[in-house]
Amino acid sequence: MRRRILLSTLFVVAVTALVLGGPLAFTTWRLVDDFTRAELIQRLEQIDDRLDDKPPGAPIDSAAIALAVPAGGELVVEVPGAPVQRVGTVEGAAEGAGVLSESLPFGQGGTITLSEPISVMRTQQAQVVVIVMLLVVLSVGTGAVVATVTARRLAEPLLDVADRAARLGAGDFRRTPLRHGIPELDRVSDVLDTSAGALADLVQRERALVGDVSHQLRSRITALTLRLDELSTHPDPSARREALAALEQTEKLSEVLDELLEAARAARAAGAEPMDLRTGLTEVADEWRPALEAAGRRLKLRVPEGLLARVTPARIREAVGALVDNALQHGGGTVTISAREGANALVVEIGDTGAGIPEELVPHVFDRGVSVQSSTGLGLALARALVEADGGRLELSRARPPTFTIFLPPARADDVVGTPRPVGTPR
Repeated sequence: MRRRILLSTLFVVAVTALVLGGPLAFTTWRLVDDFTRAELIQRLEQIDDRLDDKPPGAPIDSAAIALAVPAGGELVVEVPGAPVQRVGTVEGAAEGAGVLSESLPFGQGGTITLSEPISVMRTQQAQVVVIVMLLVVLSVGTGAVVATVTARRLAEPLLDVADRAARLGAGDFRRTPLRHGIPELDRVSDVLDTSAGALADLVQRERALVGDVSHQLRSRITALTLRLDELSTHPDPSARREALAALEQTEKLSEVLDELLEAARAARAAGAEPMDLRTGLTEVADEWRPALEAAGRRLKLRVPEGLLARVTPARIREAVGALVDNALQHGGGTVTISAREGANALVVEIGDTGAGIPEELVPHVFDRGVSVQSSTGLGLALARALVEADGGRLELSRARPPTFTIFLPPARADDVVGTPRPVGTPR
């Protein structure tokens, strides 16, 4: 889009320069010609006033007249019955160079003619045309600068909005405070932020509902299983047979519930793929290190090689970024991002050396709207939502100094072994 805006603006500027520059150059060329001829006529009138005071046939006072003759020019006085009198010589006339001449009537039937090399006028015309062309080039250059600035001003906000929409589709529900000063695009950013908040609420309510429903169903199924297990020992054969049949159906119902929950988790993590934690977390560290350094703080990264997690890369990067942002806003000292291999999961820890989280906020640190300072209190809730969307878990493992721990599912063997080779890669 930036290229289209730039090219269209430059095209308009170039067409305008051509439409105006050509006629303007021609007009100035003609104006120099007219001004030069008018100047010769003005000089002739001055000379005519001086010659009128002399008797006919008297010799010309060359010293007095020469002041009115242009440099390199020639004055010719022709009077009937008298020899032709000349003052000066036109430079270059002998070589056949062009001469510019103007004449006036003088006395009774006489004429005075003033000539100068036409090269003088041509030089002035060329200089004026060059100045006009330089102005045209300057206007085109100015138009190019304006077009570049305008294209960047329009294209970069659009790219930011597109990137924001892409991150929203990837599950990043964080609000973006950046605005661009363009009302229409700022309105789109406001709508995206509103949609992000609504989607975050929806996702959290969905997960809370699924968790509550699964908990209630499991509790009821467990209670029902215990009652049926007692009935299976009833002395009546028919009652015992029915109890066993009901117990079998209850077990199937429990399996169906497990399958539905597993399908829901798989659907949420549909974009999950093997990700090298060292590579992904290095990108996060590079993104946030300048902001921490600007605040006079440091960021350390301790991630060994070979840790492959089965996650959606965009979600995990945004989740870790939200935790680093939380440490930047509310923590203190050095921020550390580390990763290691746990018993059944890969463990990522994000912590700082600040004062930590107040005791009364520890149970509610992941609740929406809960914040130590005047922030929105959305970052930690969204970070947990992003991690859980890939089947992971986010916990506050230590309150003072604060340390948040992310448990991620490791990549499966078939993810690594079954990764397709790039086309053309030799075996």
